[in-house]
Amino acid sequence: MAETKILPPKTEDATLEALPVPLPSFKGRLNLSSFAFSAPAPQPLRRSPRSLTPKVEASNSPTALISILKIEPSNSPSPSRKRGTDSLSLPPSASSSPTKKSRSHTPAGYAPPSKYAHLNELVDILEPHLLCIFIGLNPGVRTATEGHAYSHPSNRFWKLLYSSGLTTRLMKPVEDRRLPALYGLGNTNIVARPTRNGAELSKQEMDDSVAVLEDKMRMFKPEAVCIVGKSIWESIWRVRHGRAIKKEEFRYGWQDEGEAMGKLDRLKAEGEGGWKGARVFVATTTSGLATNPTQAEKETIWRELGVWVEKRRGERAAEGGVDVVVGGAAEVLLN
Repeated sequence: MAETKILPPKTEDATLEALPVPLPSFKGRLNLSSFAFSAPAPQPLRRSPRSLTPKVEASNSPTALISILKIEPSNSPSPSRKRGTDSLSLPPSASSSPTKKSRSHTPAGYAPPSKYAHLNELVDILEPHLLCIFIGLNPGVRTATEGHAYSHPSNRFWKLLYSSGLTTRLMKPVEDRRLPALYGLGNTNIVARPTRNGAELSKQEMDDSVAVLEDKMRMFKPEAVCIVGKSIWESIWRVRHGRAIKKEEFRYGWQDEGEAMGKLDRLKAEGEGGWKGARVFVATTTSGLATNPTQAEKETIWRELGVWVEKRRGERAAEGGVDVVVGGAAEVLLN
């Protein structure tokens, strides 16, 4: 009979000895990560509902318009603020500058004669057989108030007369009535009534004044006329040809002989000593506000007229002119 061994019962200490013993560690003491501060996860910034609208090509399709209108703005919450920072609310004047409204320049429209009825018309400076008569648009308010041609300081009429050789010195507006005696020059306008600017005149009244202008030239018979501004020549052309001048037909400078001002038919011309009308020279406007043509181009155009006037003035002086001294400068008194 086999011998049976009776084992002693396992005690608690024996059970503990049978379990695996972990290595010594301080992890339990040093695991403080659960107590450290952790920043909240960043959330997406709230965007304007307008920026969420998809860009679509311009289309008149109702489906495209409906798809745009159905898009709703995002309701995502605003991002949380960091602790210790406060947002400063600034008044509207400090946070952003006010938007300036763009000024739209509306050109002045037609003004009836009654608007400037209190102003006097400018007196024509005309004498028979002058070298050249200047034909302006109409008197401005400053010119009508002072009673002298081209009186506004910004107008370059008198400066162009001097720089081109039409006058031998820079004259002042108050000396305008001396132009015939000193230089054989005169002045008139296509429209007599004054306005603040040319836009207050109508094309119809300009066209109606062409016949009066032609009569003046027939009466005083100058050698040439100088049209001071493109719009004046356009009006004369409309009346003569019954249509607007074409772009390729317009040019500054001397015009064709057939465009002479105040010309008479053959029989009347013979009775008037063979006078066939005044040659026409189209010059630029002298307004200081006009930037086209440029100032250099204006000087070139006016100089062409000045060369012709200087030549004719010398020829007239040789035929019987008298030299006089005015203001220390020698000038020619034309017969």
